[in-house]
Amino acid sequence: MIDAAELVDNEFQRQFEIKTEDHFAKIEYSLQERKIFLTKLIIPEAISDENFTSDFLKVVFQHIEERNLSIVPTSPEIAKFIRRNRQYKKLLPVGLRI
Repeated sequence: MIDAAELVDNEFQRQFEIKTEDHFAKIEYSLQERKIFLTKLIIPEAISDENFTSDFLKVVFQHIEERNLSIVPTSPEIAKFIRRNRQYKKLLPVGLRI
């Protein structure tokens, strides 16, 4: 499980980052008004934990929810995760379906 303290919001490069085993996993984003567009999920192949991506997304979504932002997933992997985990649909802007 990933600890929320490990998450870095690199506002300069507009990405969420977590460092594990000498590798960086990241989610690139674009912030517009009260919406955050999650554009690209990058998980290095060297990270072999099957649950890493899910845990990483959960920590990022928790951070976004605390900031009262809506999520617009433009990355297919992130949209797929939200479809499988219905509890995160509440973070989508009104009228957006995936």
